[in-house]
Amino acid sequence: MLENENPKAPLYQSLNKIPFILQIICGLLIGIAIAVVYPHDTTILPTVGSLFVKALKSIAPLLVFVLVSAAIARHQKGTKSNMKPIILIYVVSMILSSTLALTMSYIFPSTFTELANVQEDLNPPQGIAEVLTNFVNNAIDNPFKALIEGNYIAILFWAISLGLMFRATHDSTKKVLEDLSQSVSGVVRIIIRFAPLGVMGLVYSSCTAEGGFANLLNYVHVVCVLLGTMLLIAFVLNAAIVFVVTRENPYPILLETITRSAVTAFFTRSSAANLPVNLALCEKLKLPAETYTISIPLGCTINMSGAAVTIVIMTMAAVNTLGVEVDFPSALLMSIAAVLCACGASGVAGGSLMLIPLACSIFGIGNDVAMHVVGIGFIIGVLQDSTETALNSSSDVLFTAAACKRAERLEREKNK
Repeated sequence: MLENENPKAPLYQSLNKIPFILQIICGLLIGIAIAVVYPHDTTILPTVGSLFVKALKSIAPLLVFVLVSAAIARHQKGTKSNMKPIILIYVVSMILSSTLALTMSYIFPSTFTELANVQEDLNPPQGIAEVLTNFVNNAIDNPFKALIEGNYIAILFWAISLGLMFRATHDSTKKVLEDLSQSVSGVVRIIIRFAPLGVMGLVYSSCTAEGGFANLLNYVHVVCVLLGTMLLIAFVLNAAIVFVVTRENPYPILLETITRSAVTAFFTRSSAANLPVNLALCEKLKLPAETYTISIPLGCTINMSGAAVTIVIMTMAAVNTLGVEVDFPSALLMSIAAVLCACGASGVAGGSLMLIPLACSIFGIGNDVAMHVVGIGFIIGVLQDSTETALNSSSDVLFTAAACKRAERLEREKNK
């Protein structure tokens, strides 16, 4: 998406000669350097970072709505969209990720020597039934309200419904929808161009925030288990899944998604804000538009391996701290619950952390203790949430690309 632009401005042409990922790395290093030299700026640089994230999060709902609607409207009967294998890969990866997290919790058991206080106005779901009910209620929310509030479950529901209805309209109507899709994508391209400045501001804010990374020292062990598990998933488990699906070396496409998707997702800490980045990467990889314009927004909603990891490891840490005896079937049930809950994590205030009490309840742990664990989650979120978002968001592109490569391989074998 970014590489196809060719304006005549000399400054733009000069910047375009520098790889975009290198520009982002430069922004990162400059942000750290300024934080070290002058950590007293409380307005300009933090505002630059927050404006970048706000711009992405603001345009993302509209982008998802028009792209999904346009993709379904122009879909011709008999055209393969590869959605079934992509959804299957999403589900399998989450189940394997939560199982790996459970295994890591047994091998490297974590405990919380002290518990942090957390706000009392938090309202976590009290059961899986409530999570599923909230999911359905969110899906049929007012479409205009969904666009304003960024309710992606409802946005997907109404976009798919509208797209199906548009398939019966005249070609000129479909063309208008397609033109709208291209126009919104053009706005997104402009916003993404400011990513190096945005990352600079975000890094500066993280380095100069009260407590900064020092807050993590009290919880080094659980942070290491969380990050270690997510890195294993990103570089080993996901690679194995892609190899099984494509029967090719998975690391070229894996490294591409890490450098171009995970890096920006790490600093924006929002899968929604990273949607435009992922869509641009899919276009760069020349994946079928009828596939990625649906699979990427869908993955943003249901592909939550990182969230499942967080729920499992934080819950098992609470279990170990309280000395609760846990048999394997109960732990496995909790892992399955984590997968189900992770699918709805994006629609719950506080994300995956807010679903920890639900998993704790399986072991009879009270809500008061569980909410203390949530408080710890907020403290370590500077790394946990960033890494979780990077894993979730980059794997959306990775699995979409893997499914498309699989379809190409099967087509070649069929034509032999």
